[in-house]
Amino acid sequence: MEDVSESDSPRPSEQLRKKKNPRKAKDTSILKQKSPAEFFAENKNIAGFDNPGKSLYTTVRELVENSLDSAESISNLPLLEITIEEIGKTKFNSMIGLIDRERVDQALYDDFESSKARQKRLLKEARDQQIHAKNAASGKKLKEPTTRPIKGRGEASFYRVTCKDNGKGMPHDDIPNMFGRVLSGTKYGLKQTRGKFGLGAKMALIWSKMSTGLPIEISSAMQNQSFTTFCRLDIDIHQNIPHVHLHDKRENKDQWHGAEIQVVIEGNWTTYRSKILHYMRQMAVITPYAQFLFKFVSETAEKNVTVRFSRRTDVMPPVPMETKYHPSAVDLLLIKRLIGETLKQNLLQFLQHEFVNIGKSHAERLIEFSPKMAVKSLTSQQIVRIHQLFRQAKFDDPSGDCLSPAGEYNLRLGIIKELHPDMVATHSGSAQVFEGHPFIVEAGVSVGGKDVKHMAPHDILVILVMLRFLPHPNALEDAYKFIWDIYWEKFVTIWGSYKINQTQDKIGIFVSIVSTKIPFKGTGKEYIGDDISEIASAVKSAIQQCCNQLKSKIVKRIQAREQQERKKNMSKYIPSAANAIFEVLSEASHFQASKKRKYEAEDAEILRKVATRALTAETLKEKLAKHVEQVDYEMALEYATQTGVSEEPRDNIYLQSLDLKTNFIDLHSPTFVFRLFK
Repeated sequence: MEDVSESDSPRPSEQLRKKKNPRKAKDTSILKQKSPAEFFAENKNIAGFDNPGKSLYTTVRELVENSLDSAESISNLPLLEITIEEIGKTKFNSMIGLIDRERVDQALYDDFESSKARQKRLLKEARDQQIHAKNAASGKKLKEPTTRPIKGRGEASFYRVTCKDNGKGMPHDDIPNMFGRVLSGTKYGLKQTRGKFGLGAKMALIWSKMSTGLPIEISSAMQNQSFTTFCRLDIDIHQNIPHVHLHDKRENKDQWHGAEIQVVIEGNWTTYRSKILHYMRQMAVITPYAQFLFKFVSETAEKNVTVRFSRRTDVMPPVPMETKYHPSAVDLLLIKRLIGETLKQNLLQFLQHEFVNIGKSHAERLIEFSPKMAVKSLTSQQIVRIHQLFRQAKFDDPSGDCLSPAGEYNLRLGIIKELHPDMVATHSGSAQVFEGHPFIVEAGVSVGGKDVKHMAPHDILVILVMLRFLPHPNALEDAYKFIWDIYWEKFVTIWGSYKINQTQDKIGIFVSIVSTKIPFKGTGKEYIGDDISEIASAVKSAIQQCCNQLKSKIVKRIQAREQQERKKNMSKYIPSAANAIFEVLSEASHFQASKKRKYEAEDAEILRKVATRALTAETLKEKLAKHVEQVDYEMALEYATQTGVSEEPRDNIYLQSLDLKTNFIDLHSPTFVFRLFK
């Protein structure tokens, strides 16, 4: 048996020293890359997919706006069918190939109800039943008490969203990349469109893959195409490429053209029902030339919803045109890209044809080096110098010819169709410029109508911000901030000057902004910052123009009401005044007959008529009534003059060319279209 000495065992101080010197961590930092699809999948909230409810709303919105763009691009009156179908748990499991199985351990699940919780629930239900019976006995009409099933946190609701349109359709070979590759699309040119970032339906597919794992289904056909393309695909998140399940051509017997997109996602209809329906109504306001059929199909028939927004007009805005860049709106990267893509040989031709508002003489004055030099041979220093010249030189502002505003006619029609206001005024501003990009602001202000709330001092009035060619026309939630700031700071103290009572009148404000570039605050494209002075000033001016129009109408209404009140008050005393005057005249005629008093010729003639009954009390009543009418009219005219109300300017009417092969002629003005059939 061996003895172990103290020197052989580790000392306590050595053990403590070893604990204080931990192992060095290995450097595991490795350079990694993420695909665009992977980035947006991990940060889906910046694209409007914060939660299941908002994801359902955003999916509907993206599909609807893509369909509107498609139909408007071929000048076809949009006809959209949107369906949200509720999918139960059993049906969803069968779709993904799962078999419902019984739970082995009930207590393991979140919706498990313990005996104590069950007893408490039953007692509460019994009390509710007693209260209901007592109220029923007293004659009160109440709803039957309902028991809600317990739902676990892990349970989700699934919906099939379908959107069908009559647009231009999509090329057969392009469909996989159009839906299965993030940041790829046809809207990256300098053109007024609703979409800009190449997300849209792709984010709906990413959300579908994340929440259900099911692919998206697309049916599409182009005009005069004998076949219909059917494609079923999902997306490879890590490689940002489409994963095609099926892609074939089918017979197009009905000669249909357009697209039908179907995607199954997790959602929450109960929470976002009102927002989705409100969004559809806003789209009906800003696009009265479109027809929408919205359906919600539930597993319970009583919960089904069907809403049809009918077309009010067949007059569409013109198709927006693609334009070129303004010199003040480009940067170094863009100049280099344009140089690489241009087909022009020398610098002079490049400046003339790749930018707007640069003519030949202007280009020659602008260039400090040889205008005939090959554009492909420009050095980096020379490109930087061109960029500096673009920023320092003066250029004419770009015109708004490339834009396609909704028009006062359509805006007014939409407001009247959906709100039925007592009064409405619209205004379409001229093209203005922000950072080299043209934009046009249109506005409408309505007073009265259905479903329009009263204004409150600290509650935003019903402001419907219609960004017709922007991704989110409704501009809900944070989008209110932009117009609200303008309204609260600039208008809250001056509504009275427009004869608008902000505490009693129901007021709706509508704003439509179109441009080739909108300064969104974030990729969600939900609102515009209020720090853009050019846009804020244009919006304020447009709303003021509408208020001035309403002031004229309101003053005329006030004038008519006051005139009616004055007339009523004076007319009430006409019989008494006429009888009193007639009694005085009768007494005077007796004095004249008895020769107690002598009157002049004119007065004597009046008394003679009284004596011969040619002038009676009824005659005086008629004369006084006519006098009241005349005085009332003169007072109303003087009031209108003092308040500065003048005749509204007359609008020009534009005749359609007779060269067009149509059986009718349209007479256009900003506020109406008169169609004359031949």
